[in-house]
Amino acid sequence: MQNSTIVLFFHSPMPPLDVPLNRKLTRKSALRLSVTRTLQKGQQTKQAIVEAALGLASQIGLEGLSIGVLAEATQMSKSGVFAHFGSREELQISVVREYFSRFEQEVFYPALNEPRGLPRVKALFSNWMKRVAVELQSGCIFISGAVEFDDRDGPVRDALADSVQTWLQALNRALQQAKECGHLRPDTNESQMAFEIHGLILALHYEARFLKIHDSIARANRGFDNILARYQ
Repeated sequence: MQNSTIVLFFHSPMPPLDVPLNRKLTRKSALRLSVTRTLQKGQQTKQAIVEAALGLASQIGLEGLSIGVLAEATQMSKSGVFAHFGSREELQISVVREYFSRFEQEVFYPALNEPRGLPRVKALFSNWMKRVAVELQSGCIFISGAVEFDDRDGPVRDALADSVQTWLQALNRALQQAKECGHLRPDTNESQMAFEIHGLILALHYEARFLKIHDSIARANRGFDNILARYQ
């Protein structure tokens, strides 16, 4: 009888295939959750800084903003504030964008609920006046920023000018639609009309905030009614 060798293979039980995969997915999920929370916290911190900067800018102007001033106001380190913005200029631009975003939310978007034509134009002006009534105490960044940056080229001036021009274009569109609806005379020059309405707001800020004339808001409202009457 020839010698024969019998080889026995003993198979140890294999772990379920899904165990390492689940663990791997769990680690990835935990990592994603950690990153998401970090990003959310970073966004919340940045928003809090912008909020504080917006309040300061209404009092001391955009030019008065600096990383150091904001660090002191928020009780953060300069490096902490710098990490969110990188430069004083970026901080100023962020404030302009936040200010314009709030302007849109308070003035422009609610007016879209009104029908096209004079109802929407009147809503735009009414919402604008409500915001002005608050800004007579706190100040308007568009107006103070225009004084600070009117003769200075650069990204901050561009952000300010773009915001104001975007708003005036929206006002022009509303007036154009009012003319198309037959609410204004066919020969109405909507650009001239928007200029006159904008002029009312600027005059109101000057007389109420600087000269402290108490009936300025009522006079601005009468001025708006007079503008409408001339173009109807």
